[in-house]
Amino acid sequence: MRVTHASLHLVRLPLVHRFRTSSHAKDHLDHILVRLTDASGAVGWGEIASPTDPFYSPETVDTCWLVAERYLLPSLVGAHWDDPAEVGGLWARVRGHQFAKAGVDIAAWTLWSLSGGVSLATALGGTRSSVVAGVSLGIEPTIDDLLAEVGKHVDAGYPRVKLKIAPGWDVEPVRAVRAAFPDLQLHVDANGVYGESDDEVAALRSLDDHGLSMIEQPFAPRNLLAHAALQRDIETPVCLDESIDTLDDLRTAVVLGALKVLNIKVSRMGGLGPAVAGHDLAAEHDIPVWCGGMHEFGVGRAANVALSSLPGFTLPSDVSASAKYYERDVVLPPITASAGVVEVPTGPGLGHTVDEEFLASVTVRSATIAAQT
Repeated sequence: MRVTHASLHLVRLPLVHRFRTSSHAKDHLDHILVRLTDASGAVGWGEIASPTDPFYSPETVDTCWLVAERYLLPSLVGAHWDDPAEVGGLWARVRGHQFAKAGVDIAAWTLWSLSGGVSLATALGGTRSSVVAGVSLGIEPTIDDLLAEVGKHVDAGYPRVKLKIAPGWDVEPVRAVRAAFPDLQLHVDANGVYGESDDEVAALRSLDDHGLSMIEQPFAPRNLLAHAALQRDIETPVCLDESIDTLDDLRTAVVLGALKVLNIKVSRMGGLGPAVAGHDLAAEHDIPVWCGGMHEFGVGRAANVALSSLPGFTLPSDVSASAKYYERDVVLPPITASAGVVEVPTGPGLGHTVDEEFLASVTVRSATIAAQT
């Protein structure tokens, strides 16, 4: 296979509901869509779902654009490859920049599966025809506002709700949600903002009393020792997210006993190939996994659905319907959920088409690289 043209499209979509985490708030998202065209004219799409600001990870939309345009796409365009697993080797000298790599990697996988006439899920080794979805809810102005948001998504059929927490917004909102929804599968996500002070660690320990399915990333990404210490002290499983960028990170965390659950994000791990490898390694250690999200547009969301069809994804994944985030998505048909379940597409590639007319109306800028003739 040989990619003859590649383009980047910086796309802006408004969110239907303002989303606040421990570090920032947002009412719209800017993501970069990657378009790869091969010699036959077939097109594969990927998504660089990096945040705009360096609060979740060091990468931003601007750094991803630079790295993709200057290093990744020039390495790929014009090169010959037979399997998308080979694509990462084309830019092996580039260290880090997982989000940028992930978007190009997804596009290569979708192009390859489309050209082979198989679904992306099949290409990845998926075994499920549907996946159970959960929703992630941000920090709301009041507990009443939070309860209203939880109720709306419970009524829509989602079986799992994740609450963003931060010091000062943790025990009380969790207690209120648990009291109102005693049977709900509930977990919390701190995005690494807790320190090791007595008060902050005590608050995390007290969450052990509320029947949570997991406490996700309470401490800073590299502080695996603190995660291991907390896991020894509580029954609730500790889940790692930002701590696991590579398979080596996962191996270290397993040895330390720093997790019992793994959040696999395609973007954070640098693509679908590394995400599958993370799934396989976790399975070797009997660690259940689920697919986390970055509020992806339809391209990245469809890739997450395909990944979530692998057998080790036994927990609800962040693959909720497009309408949860966007009034209009960039793919047709949009991703939908029925009673919290998303069907895995069976058509070739993503199983969705990019609405290029709508895409043009929400694109902020574009760039194209062509192979040398």
